[in-house]
Amino acid sequence: MELLKEKILNQAKVVSDQILKVDSFINHMIDPNIMVEIGQEFASRFRDEKITKVLTIEASGIAIALTTALALKTPLLFAKKKIPSTLGQFYMSNIYSFTKNETVGICVAKEYLTSDDRVLIVDDFLARGEALKGLTDLVKQADAQLIGVGIVIEKMFQGGGKALRGAGVRIESLIKVSSLADGKINLEE
Repeated sequence: MELLKEKILNQAKVVSDQILKVDSFINHMIDPNIMVEIGQEFASRFRDEKITKVLTIEASGIAIALTTALALKTPLLFAKKKIPSTLGQFYMSNIYSFTKNETVGICVAKEYLTSDDRVLIVDDFLARGEALKGLTDLVKQADAQLIGVGIVIEKMFQGGGKALRGAGVRIESLIKVSSLADGKINLEE
């Protein structure tokens, strides 16, 4: 993941001591070469786990989940933030977005997430863990088995990963940021 690390160190922008902007290559404009590498890396870390669904949340996680699902040869399911009229029966969970400063409901159709599923959740960031709590809640509601979580960038200093790991969730983070203090990206090795 040297290419990802280089992009983060050279192109990411520190907005504040809490916010890292990577929208020039991960979550607004997407570098497909990095996405393919990310998907392959998550697939290699979870290859022997018999994953049946890759789950993410719209919109930033979709590209990551797609390349991961392609590498694992399994379906991708993403939680929607608005309930379409065609959804039918669904599981729902509420999450708080610190970036957007609002609570949103996320949902997945019951027909696409079942107790037979072995789920890998993937997303771009892990900060306080709100999105992951909502996604893991959807997996729990379906009585599916959560195998693990793949995160592109974990902001270790915001505590979400620690809390989820403490609850027994396997989290594989590709890049771990220990601090954004003084406008500098500090990575854990």
